[in-house]
Amino acid sequence: MANPRYPLCLLFLLLSFSPSLQQQTFLHPLDLSSLHDLRTSLQGLPGSKFFSSWDFSNGDPCTTFTGVVCSRDDENPSSQGLRVSVLTLGTGLTDSPGLTGTLPDSICSLTYLSVLVLYPGQVTGSIPSSLGSCLRRLRLLSMTNNLLTGPVPDSLAGLPDLHTLDLSNNRLSGPIPPSLLLPSSPSLKVLILSNNGGLTGEIPAGFSTSQILHLDLTHNSIYGELPMLPATLRYLSVAQNNMCGTLETAFSGTTFPDLEFLDLSMNTISGQIPSHVFSLPSLTSIFLDRNNFTGTITVPASKTPISWTIIDLSHNGISGQIPAGLASAGALYLNSNRFIGSVPHRMVQSIYTGQMTTFYAQHNFLTEFPTQPDPLPDSVALCLSYNCMVLPLAGANCPMNAGPLQSRPQEQCISIASTGGD
Repeated sequence: MANPRYPLCLLFLLLSFSPSLQQQTFLHPLDLSSLHDLRTSLQGLPGSKFFSSWDFSNGDPCTTFTGVVCSRDDENPSSQGLRVSVLTLGTGLTDSPGLTGTLPDSICSLTYLSVLVLYPGQVTGSIPSSLGSCLRRLRLLSMTNNLLTGPVPDSLAGLPDLHTLDLSNNRLSGPIPPSLLLPSSPSLKVLILSNNGGLTGEIPAGFSTSQILHLDLTHNSIYGELPMLPATLRYLSVAQNNMCGTLETAFSGTTFPDLEFLDLSMNTISGQIPSHVFSLPSLTSIFLDRNNFTGTITVPASKTPISWTIIDLSHNGISGQIPAGLASAGALYLNSNRFIGSVPHRMVQSIYTGQMTTFYAQHNFLTEFPTQPDPLPDSVALCLSYNCMVLPLAGANCPMNAGPLQSRPQEQCISIASTGGD
């Protein structure tokens, strides 16, 4: 006897695959055309297989194209077409070549994009100037380690939901749109424009009212004095620029409870380093080397000592005694300054116990390094050459660029002693 349920099951299967009843999932024509243009404008570098799945003659871009993610048109529920919401161009793998070519203007047709990533490669040309005007849904825009030229488009500052903008390691030039650093971009939390070389302009005075958490402008041509900083900052680097002036304004009146990383190295910032810098509760990495800082260092007393990972104050004109409060640093670089007196006992103990693994104090005017009966741990790098003392054997573990392992000429030591190190 035939199973009476069989025809019902067959009918259900037929209906479920019926084109008239099945919900269609085709890609919107504008998005499909834009993907065509991208495939024409971009090519894989030799060895790249990124575009091997981009077969427009056989396959659904939303399910078979590498780097493409689609979603429904939530503004038009009656539409049955899908829109590209995430586009990652390249694999980002270290052993995979990137892409070459240029970005077509038609990328602006992908108006539903929330994530646009161009992985490292050799893509040239400029970023389309209207990118921020047409891709209004962008939350993440990352185009790093390519050969992009031209300016940072002003239109990017007007993106209402942009959280992260990373255009680092390209060849961009021209002024940074000031609005990116102002409250007019309230959703922007991460801005990385480092290693472009040609980006210019000043950090605007209104920067303190922004909500940025992470700012990296390393290795550009930014100039001017560092203004008051936003209290929200966790990471700040403007190293290798043309910053000048002092730090008094930048670190005045704010506690910066979440700042963990500070790099202002290789500028021409002058004056005394504010003591406030050494009392920030979350700050673990401080790079102030190769500037024009002068005066003495003051480390405020704290009930809970801060354990810094690294402090680099080298290649400045800092004078006076080395503060014992710096003894809790894991690595301390004070070389090429004007420090005088004895290395604090507390710091020596930290070195010999291995808590401080690097202490470079060469090319100063130090007069004593208290000896210890215990041997120096093999993991510790200690350099004390070219000071006003007999060089201890333990202090000869110096880098190659430290120069000859010798003491400073006596006449220089007498001269600095008479002035107190100033």
